[in-house]
Amino acid sequence: MSLTSDPPTKEAPERAAPEDYSALKVVPVRNPWRWVAVAATAVLVAQFAHGLITNPGWEWEVFADFFATETILKAVWITLQLTFYGTALGFALGIVLAFMRLSRSPFLKSVAFTYIWAFRSIPLIVQLLFWFNLTYLYKKLDFGIPFGPGFFSFDTAGLVGAMSAAVLGLALHQAAYAAEIVRGGVLAVDTGQLEAAAALGIPRLRQLRRIVLPQAMRSILPNAANEVISLFKGTSIVSVMAIGELFYQTQVIYGRNGRVVPLLMVATVWYIILTTLLSIAQYYVERHFSRGATR
Repeated sequence: MSLTSDPPTKEAPERAAPEDYSALKVVPVRNPWRWVAVAATAVLVAQFAHGLITNPGWEWEVFADFFATETILKAVWITLQLTFYGTALGFALGIVLAFMRLSRSPFLKSVAFTYIWAFRSIPLIVQLLFWFNLTYLYKKLDFGIPFGPGFFSFDTAGLVGAMSAAVLGLALHQAAYAAEIVRGGVLAVDTGQLEAAAALGIPRLRQLRRIVLPQAMRSILPNAANEVISLFKGTSIVSVMAIGELFYQTQVIYGRNGRVVPLLMVATVWYIILTTLLSIAQYYVERHFSRGATR
């Protein structure tokens, strides 16, 4: 009978007892310069607000008299119309130009690139004045066979008025920037998803509508909203065409009564209010398209 013994075992190392952190004193990090910057900024803001309220040069009573007059409200409406039509037509054409640049046709790519290059190079005021003086270049337009006889024609004298010339100039100018915004958003979508969709046999139009655009909108919307706001403020440039938008009407009013500062503040506050509303709309649209991408 043999005796056997269990193999020797190593003693398990003693586990360190968990430290008790409850007795430690938590001391917040001190940032004295941050508080100095906060105090200095608060003083500057308070001084600016005090100057707005107490400085008689702002003439707030004149501002209150003209802020909601019928003339100003009509001018605000014309400004909104210019912004809406310029944005709608500009982005509609911009989407077409963007997909022309993304196409496999060298001809379509060249045409879209040339358009974008030209309209981004020419100042907006020059474009507006060109369309406003279109009748100087083309007295009449003929419709018929290209490079051949025309079937009917009409004069351009009453075709392009001041308002239509402004909308046309703003829309064509906006289209050049909208095309690059849309193209950048489409290129931001992972190509692997399109390859997977193609492997599953999903039609290209459905790929574009259900896969590409919902994801591209996350990249398109911030830049597109900036362009819309820029166009909204840029409508003031059509004052050179004597269109009764907001900035032009304030110029007319202070040209008569000499109250330059309060009338400029009327235009400024309206621009701030409408830009704020556009920014709020941008926030909710972006939140809609970011569902599932952010937590």
